[in-house]
Amino acid sequence: MSTEVKAPQFPESVADGSIATWYKQPGEAVKRDELIVDIETDKVVLEVVAPADGAIKEIIKGEGETVLSEEVIAIFEEGAACTTAAPIAETPTAEASAPKADAAISPAARKFAEENNLDTSKIAGSGKNGLITKEDVQAALANPAPAATTSAPAPAPVQTAQSQDGRTEKRVPMSRMRARIAERLLGATQETAMLTTFNEVNMKPVMELRSRYKDLFEKTHNGTRLGFMSFFVRAATEALKRFPGVNSSIDGNDIVYHGYQDIGVAVSTDKGLVVPVLRDTDYMNLADIESTIRDFGLRARDGKLGIDEMTGGTFTITNGGVFGSMMSTPILNPPQAAILGMHSIVERPMAVNGQVEILPMMYLALSYDHRLIDGKEAVQFLVAIKNLLEDPARMLLDV
Repeated sequence: MSTEVKAPQFPESVADGSIATWYKQPGEAVKRDELIVDIETDKVVLEVVAPADGAIKEIIKGEGETVLSEEVIAIFEEGAACTTAAPIAETPTAEASAPKADAAISPAARKFAEENNLDTSKIAGSGKNGLITKEDVQAALANPAPAATTSAPAPAPVQTAQSQDGRTEKRVPMSRMRARIAERLLGATQETAMLTTFNEVNMKPVMELRSRYKDLFEKTHNGTRLGFMSFFVRAATEALKRFPGVNSSIDGNDIVYHGYQDIGVAVSTDKGLVVPVLRDTDYMNLADIESTIRDFGLRARDGKLGIDEMTGGTFTITNGGVFGSMMSTPILNPPQAAILGMHSIVERPMAVNGQVEILPMMYLALSYDHRLIDGKEAVQFLVAIKNLLEDPARMLLDV
């Protein structure tokens, strides 16, 4: 029985998507719930799985093509036997050798081979029915066979060019996610009155508290480790309650003051920066924050974050310090009014009560929309975060 494979229903904030990678080809047997195709949207990569045991009968939307919400992208044949995959895949071999190479290589392997200018006709496939996988291409690249040198004169991929002086350039299409990130960041700089204020915080109290209780914390909370981000989320939450203007956004000609704190945490992935949102942080303890952020990070790495988990948010925290950044000016995440930037912890000589001490210091940066937030309010907000971190007991006593 044939069934239609449709794209997922996109939320209102996502207009369309594009086919990123087909993992199964027509005639290749698949099992129920096995991944068959990735669809890339502006915010996240969505996975489409097989509806039942069977095989893909026809691919309607190829890689790179645009798809709309719930649009048919393939025809699936339920109950197709594994033995049907071989004749379908071998049919083109009787006509020409080029179609054989295309039919016997996975999309991911084909892309990798094109990027490295490899002739796939010389690569033996280790997958089902002789399918060439990405691992086969990687192995061929690591251990080139003598015959591979004879195929060097083959035409180079379109995206690779060589200048007269022998230097090469590679041109690849920008992904939808990267294009959307670029569009939003450019819009933030052009459509907001963005300013940045800086301060520095002594991280010694937080580091001592973390060192004293990290083992007990991990034991008490079932393996959840105590990091620095939870302290910053809690400090930001308290500061947002004291300065509601920072927790606002613009909607047309109206200013919306949010009576809750939904804090986005920027997470870097191979495909770009994503910002999953911690909901109602005022009701989350340190363990809840740490475990949720860890879960976000793991699923962001695997491309399994849902679009609903990255929408909304009233404030954002980004941590460039994990990559070694000592100071930067974070860009706003519209329609939010402010974003907090964390940086590396560096030991520096500081004057304390007339004495020079070596202290672990961190620069903090708060970028804000001057249309909503005055400089005085922005500075006081950042100072409030500084005071809460330098004396963590303030967060418990609400002072």
